[in-house]
Amino acid sequence: MNFFSLQVGCSSASQARFADAVRSYSYIILIAVLLAGGYQAAYADCLTRGTGDLGIIVERASGSVQVVDTTAKSSLFRIEDLGDLSHASAVFSRDARYAYIFGRDGGLSKIDLLCGKLVQRVVQAGNSIGGAISQDGSLVAVSNYTPGGVKVFDAKTLELVADMPAVDAQGNSSKVVGLVDAPGQRFVYSLYDAGEIRIADLADSGKPRVQVLGKIGRQPYDALITPDGRYYIAGLFGEDGLAMVDLWSEEPAAHRILANYGRGREKLPVYKMPHLEGWAVAGQHIFLPAVGQHEVLVVDAVTWKEVGRIAVHGQPVFVEAEPGGRRVWVNFAHPRNDTVQVIDAQTLQVISTLKPGKGVLHMEFAPRGENVWLSVRDADKVMIYDTVSFELLASLAAEKPSGIFFTARAHRTGL
Repeated sequence: MNFFSLQVGCSSASQARFADAVRSYSYIILIAVLLAGGYQAAYADCLTRGTGDLGIIVERASGSVQVVDTTAKSSLFRIEDLGDLSHASAVFSRDARYAYIFGRDGGLSKIDLLCGKLVQRVVQAGNSIGGAISQDGSLVAVSNYTPGGVKVFDAKTLELVADMPAVDAQGNSSKVVGLVDAPGQRFVYSLYDAGEIRIADLADSGKPRVQVLGKIGRQPYDALITPDGRYYIAGLFGEDGLAMVDLWSEEPAAHRILANYGRGREKLPVYKMPHLEGWAVAGQHIFLPAVGQHEVLVVDAVTWKEVGRIAVHGQPVFVEAEPGGRRVWVNFAHPRNDTVQVIDAQTLQVISTLKPGKGVLHMEFAPRGENVWLSVRDADKVMIYDTVSFELLASLAAEKPSGIFFTARAHRTGL
């Protein structure tokens, strides 16, 4: 049976109306097919898959990033024209499809990991140093050196929603460092020049409420927040020690911890500032880099007092624990940046020394910690090591790689 056999016994007028209906239906089908074809053409290069095992590698010299598959240990896309990525970092949308790249030139770039494309880019300052994404994923904040301050953007559109200057009581502007997200739709950050920590509540994103904690110590250079979102800790470059704030307190205040840890020791030239954001929590201990010393500090996670030191190859830059905390990995500043050491979190002993090559800048663990990815800038490679056997599993070509960021960070506070 077909459409025309249904016309038997119908009047001429009925047949005409039926024919018009068939033509209209045919037009609808044709339009739907054309639209579907256009949609498929527009997204023909996009992947149809989950994003939980994806990540990016920053190629600092070429202003590009690679999108990588951490399961297959392979590169999927290269995205270019992202500006100055010499000190770039990244955060991810809560669905882990989009990465937000913070460039040194003040650029904020949103990239699509499944399509391998730049979605949008804004240059929001003259010199920026990092950023964070809010607890609910709706806001992206950027910390700036020039002109200073923090700017907050809508995560979907990159429209500016808040501008928080970093100006002290004397009217002097300051570089902003150590920007992290905190529970309660808050951002916490430090003012390098002013010696302050600020807590910004963006529950009403258009009207941020900023609390200022002054006199925390000289020159906070970086900071971290504990995985539970409770403690914010800023390292101090201008003096020995760190400043800690309990964000659960009804009246947060900055308290000094590890004061004078370098007392009586020769100060060495600091070639690269340590990073605190990739800090290590392993069992009852916290492992932190000692500024200007060839040591890793071991701190009790309850009392916040120093309980030991571990001599290492050079001045630590990143001190990071594997997921689960069984081992702690350390890389080092120039001129000893060809080495990575592994510390046993139980014995507090160095158990392995690897020599991937000159310019080991960053480390990132697979979400469950079975391997670690190392960017080796001077070899133009990212090297992937087994975290138990320490064997080299694979390597990927990359143009002067630096930061490596995996989408597992989307679901972790402070990363």
